[in-house]
Amino acid sequence: MLLWLAQNFQQDFSFLRVFNFITFRAVFATLTALLIGLVAGPAVIRMLTLLKVGQAVRTDGPQTHLVKSGTPTMGGVLILIGIGIATLLWADLSNRFVWIVLIVTLGFGTIGWVDDYRKVVYKDPNGMRSREKYLWQSLIGLVAAFYLAFSVSEVSNMKVLDLFFAWVQSGFNLDLSPKADLIVPFFKTVSYPLGVWGFIALTYFVIVGTSNAVNLTDGLDGLAIMPTVLVGGALGLFAYLTGSANYAKYLLIPHIPGAGELLIFCGAMAGAGLAFLWYNAYPAQVFMGDVGALALGGALGTIAVIVRQEIVLFIMGGIFVVETLSVMIQVAYFKFTKKRYGVGKRILLMAPLHHHYEQKGWKETQVVVRFWIITMMLVLFGLSTLKLR
Repeated sequence: MLLWLAQNFQQDFSFLRVFNFITFRAVFATLTALLIGLVAGPAVIRMLTLLKVGQAVRTDGPQTHLVKSGTPTMGGVLILIGIGIATLLWADLSNRFVWIVLIVTLGFGTIGWVDDYRKVVYKDPNGMRSREKYLWQSLIGLVAAFYLAFSVSEVSNMKVLDLFFAWVQSGFNLDLSPKADLIVPFFKTVSYPLGVWGFIALTYFVIVGTSNAVNLTDGLDGLAIMPTVLVGGALGLFAYLTGSANYAKYLLIPHIPGAGELLIFCGAMAGAGLAFLWYNAYPAQVFMGDVGALALGGALGTIAVIVRQEIVLFIMGGIFVVETLSVMIQVAYFKFTKKRYGVGKRILLMAPLHHHYEQKGWKETQVVVRFWIITMMLVLFGLSTLKLR
């Protein structure tokens, strides 16, 4: 919005040309989201407290968590408000990638909000049933995947539509641009053509999988939000470089026209996330809830697909990956041993992984900070793929 206003008046006020620079708008999107979160935080927490949307704590979990019972949840709305307002103010609203990321983020946030609302208002411990939640996640993920399959190969929505019709007329057997290939990090020329169906399948897996992975990680005060900020910031850098023809050519990465504008969204996500951390740091005054975790995970997955860095996301979001695998392995091993021996056994003391370390005697703050440090190292390793080829 502000970019449009500045472009209309920059002939009379030359200093408004600074709005044309993505980096300038990204900085102010970050500050705007941060300020909104810090200012609106107390009011949102009071509102959630009045609505009695308190978090229910597992009685079979770490006993230190019992004191958290009743802490307001659904605080992810604070993050979404900051991201939404900052992005709408500072981003180029004619950019198609900005809108698809916003739609996915708000779509997954809506699913999380319904899930949280049923849990804390209707006192339904199951919230939204797994099948129902997965159905809506799949619907949003598939719609985004179909659009991005053609969008990353073209420069405008009209050309995207033309490419889609060409695919249909070809009998659904049309090769996509090399930009849509799966890129293998640390190699200059190694990539794998996916085709339309392969691209859709991968994109669906990345978006839905990342959304659920962040949700599983969100179990301790500040644990999920800081890795989200770090990974989101790194993806913002990838987006900026991918959107620049010169940088993309120099770094041997695909040039996706328009992708650079996602730096604005990533900046807003970082600012909103840091503002939320102000209130979510131990001891937390508010919890993110599914409304925030599902939305942020969906956003990270969508951005990674657009900038063609799905494997790098897997690296940088290693904490999310390990947390998810810990749950999958724990559940699978329990079911296997119960079927074979009649008694279910566990590999970990408790899943997800962060609870395992708590049960081993680590303090909550130790687990959180150490997972942050690991994420910092993984993000730096992921960024190194830009030049180490």
